[in-house]
Amino acid sequence: MEVSKVCIIGGSGFVGRHVVHLLAAQGCEVRVPTRNRERAKPLILLPMVEVLDANVHAETELAALTRGVDAVINLVGVLHDARGERGFEQAHVMLTRKVIAACQANGVRRYVHMSALGADLNGPSRYQRTKGAAAALVRASNLDWTLFRPSVIFGREDRFLNLFAMLLKLAPVMLLASPNARFQPVFVEDVAKAFVRCLADRAAFGQSYDLCGPRVYTLRELVELVGAITGRRRPIIGLNDTLSYLQAFALELLPVKLMTRDNYYSMKVDSVSSQPFPFGIRPAAIEAVAPAYLGNEAPRARYGSYRNRAGRG
Repeated sequence: MEVSKVCIIGGSGFVGRHVVHLLAAQGCEVRVPTRNRERAKPLILLPMVEVLDANVHAETELAALTRGVDAVINLVGVLHDARGERGFEQAHVMLTRKVIAACQANGVRRYVHMSALGADLNGPSRYQRTKGAAAALVRASNLDWTLFRPSVIFGREDRFLNLFAMLLKLAPVMLLASPNARFQPVFVEDVAKAFVRCLADRAAFGQSYDLCGPRVYTLRELVELVGAITGRRRPIIGLNDTLSYLQAFALELLPVKLMTRDNYYSMKVDSVSSQPFPFGIRPAAIEAVAPAYLGNEAPRARYGSYRNRAGRG
């Protein structure tokens, strides 16, 4: 199957920018709708990339955006539901339904969808339940679909490791909710490669792939690792279940949400998988990547030890 023109919903986001760069480098025409051109500024000057002002939740605009393309990639997802609003439902379920309908109306057969590990109609969090509902819509469609289910994604502009690096800089002691929650972090560039490589691969039609890095960590271990990379080791006090919930509730009230009760519920399900990484991609370890963007203030000698430990020296 030849794919030469792709519309990427969510193309200006963290994962989307990496997917756009890879596709453009291969000579593929890429259409990126956005309501914030400033956010998409790094993409505007890329050859073969068309950045369009659009509201993807408007069905008429979505129909125009998906007209004349060979494939549609949907990367849209939110981690926090605004109080009193239907953010999860709108971003995960309603938008997925609209994108599928637009593809069907325009005869676009190829559809690639970003789901998540833990996505489950019966999951403990609204995030997981709405992600599960969206995945069910994709599987029930008549499109040539592929689903990806990543664990937490890390990279230079991530909101995960960078968040802990900031907190370690500010706090003399880290009070850590759900310290034993388990993750298998995956590098954003490896995720982008999987999306791009699957597009023209007929063997990927109707398949769901877990995307995970080479190692499982507890949340405590990840925070300790960030502390070691940045040179800001701090005492970590792991909170029990009750205190974890109360901390999540308190942080949920802040204008900028660092954590919510829904995040707390999500962490009750381990974000890990035993599936091998697809398409022959060897996933990068945190130790081989994170020092380049987290460790600017740490001694350079520390970099080599991390790379050697990851087997990439």
